[in-house]
Amino acid sequence: MTDRRAPRDRASARNTAVTSAPTPARSVPALDDETRALVRLAATIAAGDELALRASMTQAVPLAPHAWVEELILQSYLFAGFPRALNAAREWRRASGIPAPETDEADDLWRPGGEWAARGEATCRAVYGAAYERLRRNIRTLHPALDAWMITEGYGKVLSRPGLDLPRRELCVIAACAAAGQERQLHSHLRGALNVGAPPEWVTDTLDALAGVVSPAAIDAARTWRARNNFAVVREIFAIVIPRACSRTSLHAPRRRRVEARADASEAPFDAREDDAREFFLRLIVDSVISRV
Repeated sequence: MTDRRAPRDRASARNTAVTSAPTPARSVPALDDETRALVRLAATIAAGDELALRASMTQAVPLAPHAWVEELILQSYLFAGFPRALNAAREWRRASGIPAPETDEADDLWRPGGEWAARGEATCRAVYGAAYERLRRNIRTLHPALDAWMITEGYGKVLSRPGLDLPRRELCVIAACAAAGQERQLHSHLRGALNVGAPPEWVTDTLDALAGVVSPAAIDAARTWRARNNFAVVREIFAIVIPRACSRTSLHAPRRRRVEARADASEAPFDAREDDAREFFLRLIVDSVISRV
């Protein structure tokens, strides 16, 4: 018998038949909770801020196998960069309470004493100065592989290359860390640039040059940290210099007259005692120190 329904009705009937067909059963099981926690953590390591990373690590501790998280953190070095891998390792140690392994295959493959290792150790020591040994201990407590990779891959194969001088490399590291919001590494390399011979003015100019590329808040945060750090150094210096420059009770007369004249000009009270003299000198120079940041 011929179907005399209008074409529109026949099409509607066909669509109804198609949409009402039963959905075939999945042949692959849904993502398990452990893997779901792992992939979410991978995304947070790559793009999240420190608070988000801390929260994700805390959530992953009871869900994801600890060995998985260890390897995820190590591979993030390739896809998210070394600063984020270090931050992830730090937060994982804090959240899990699990210490780093004593040894790793990277120890054997690193070949201490080789050319890359020697170059890396020399360059890293130049950047970190007196903090070098502490840095190595700290990174190793995160994971021995990260320590080996930092020296061979980061400082040996890359930062020790001859095509660009180390002060300028450090200025580029400052720019990259500021742009990526990696404040811990930014602070280290703000010091490191000075350690390898970059003039303070170059560091200031680098931060100025980031305007329009890096958020103003990130640039201001870097400047503020520099100002505070410089002021702390000034305090340490004056803790040594002032006791030598004046006695506990008086200053030499010519020097006292000059200092008192400066005090009158700034309307600041002056007392010849050591503690007051230290604070007075600090007040006179702090504006100059901060203005150079």
